[in-house]
Amino acid sequence: MAGLGSDPWWKKTLYLTGGALLAAAAYLLHELLVIRKQQEIDSKDAIILHQFARPNNGVPSLSPFCLKMETYLRMADLPYQNYFGGKLSAQGKMPWIEYNHEKVSGTEFIIDFLEEKLGVNLNKNLGPHERAISRAVTKMVEEHFYWTLAYCQWVDNLNETRKMLSLSGGGPFSNLLRWVVCHITKGIVKREMHGHGIGRFSEEEIYMLMEKDMRSLAGLLGDKKYIMGPKLSTLDATVFGHLAQAMWTLPGTRPERLIKGELINLAMYCERIRRKFWPEWHHEDDNTIYESEESSDGSKTHTPLLDFSFYSRTETFEDEGAENSFSRTPDTDFTGHSLFDSDVDMDDYTDHEQCK
Repeated sequence: MAGLGSDPWWKKTLYLTGGALLAAAAYLLHELLVIRKQQEIDSKDAIILHQFARPNNGVPSLSPFCLKMETYLRMADLPYQNYFGGKLSAQGKMPWIEYNHEKVSGTEFIIDFLEEKLGVNLNKNLGPHERAISRAVTKMVEEHFYWTLAYCQWVDNLNETRKMLSLSGGGPFSNLLRWVVCHITKGIVKREMHGHGIGRFSEEEIYMLMEKDMRSLAGLLGDKKYIMGPKLSTLDATVFGHLAQAMWTLPGTRPERLIKGELINLAMYCERIRRKFWPEWHHEDDNTIYESEESSDGSKTHTPLLDFSFYSRTETFEDEGAENSFSRTPDTDFTGHSLFDSDVDMDDYTDHEQCK
């Protein structure tokens, strides 16, 4: 049977039109069968973060930009309310926010808006030269590295991504809807990558570009706590949102093998941020989760992330009593701090090791 590439143009058009009609029909059927309970939301003096539904593998988001935005809010310690309605912004963007009945989309514009309205600034420790470097790296990550991740996630590794995708409602049609959404997304990604230009290269060339970006980030990070030095900056939310996809959503792929192998400093960087700003996000390989000897592999399940009505990082840490207790594990130092923790004073650690 001839492939799609060998069909005449009218057959290709027919296939694409049929796929679009199938997607529309599935969506309408979904809306008819599922009665959605719309939440009453009020954005007065509250940040409402609209984003895609949580995936079912324990990761906060399959979208680098949604994860970037939520991580930024946690880094800035700004309370917010998640809303997983699935509705895109007026510009067709996700994520987007509402604050005091103003709607803003695009993570760069959202951050600018919050800085102006609430006076937060994660870049206050950066000078003009560092800010210029930060913006250049942001554009490399969001306008180049992102597309290589999207290719791996929605084209090359689509079957694994489909397993992680979570759709609210749908009942017995969830699997059909998941299949339709994934294949429609695959078509959109391929088309937009072609328009961008990066999609005109071969698979091997795309992965070569991805590797160059990852090696650039690893070289820039070096042995620093954060990308721009000892202090957090907005760039860390951006980089984490993207690298986290390679760490936790692309099992067995080239980016996962690279970040967990040769570029181990990027993996440790991701772990530092995950443990510091996502205390409720546990991974199956996280050695801070302890199981009894009777536990079996079949009993291991992903714990859903808590969807705080209003999330505050400070309040969450205080509730957990994180400052008053710790356990010694293979990745903790003599103080009980995790070696992945960005607050570890490496100078003190070195002095202690020399005194042994």
